[in-house]
Amino acid sequence: MPPLALRKGPGPLRRWVVVGLGVVTCGVFGLTFVVDRFGQKELLQPVDVAVVLGARVLPGGVPSPALRARIEKAVDLYHRGLVSRLLFSGGVGTHPPSEAHVMREVAVGLGVPAEACLLEAESHSTEQNARYSARLLREHGLLRVVVVSDPYHLLRARQYFRREGLAVATSPALLSERHLSAPDRFYWTVREAVALLVHPRVLLARAPA
Repeated sequence: MPPLALRKGPGPLRRWVVVGLGVVTCGVFGLTFVVDRFGQKELLQPVDVAVVLGARVLPGGVPSPALRARIEKAVDLYHRGLVSRLLFSGGVGTHPPSEAHVMREVAVGLGVPAEACLLEAESHSTEQNARYSARLLREHGLLRVVVVSDPYHLLRARQYFRREGLAVATSPALLSERHLSAPDRFYWTVREAVALLVHPRVLLARAPA
């Protein structure tokens, strides 16, 4: 066996792989921190409408805990006079009806007038939430917008709405089970960071002039 001093070190390719993995890992966890901190930011001034992003509907049309937390946060904004309209965005998932229809039903049950509710019931992704909602918002002349969702989801959601030419605020549903459970919060936040890193055009979207 050759002396330690004469042994070959790792080859260039291996070194670059190790460096690359280190950069990616630091990038993911660095952005995870940014996503988590951003998700704690709260609405500070009145706007025209809260856009509530959909989540899973359970069998029988029952809102999942995450969906209900989002609805309740938006309803609270409405009752506090911070928004005058609610736009519910989400299509039909595994179980009907659409997320938007389920959200409106719950909101009306919590005291929001049906005429204050708008529905976007075709989207199946955050990108579609933003695109279809922006179209509906422009039709109604609603320009000042706040997006309501789980904290981990808000940075990516804001970026998609920015790509649609909208300046948006965000309001987190802090009582969502995905936020209150530490393992779930970590999983979903890391997942969002990865989603942003693989879509750099979304990550770098700027607010409209």
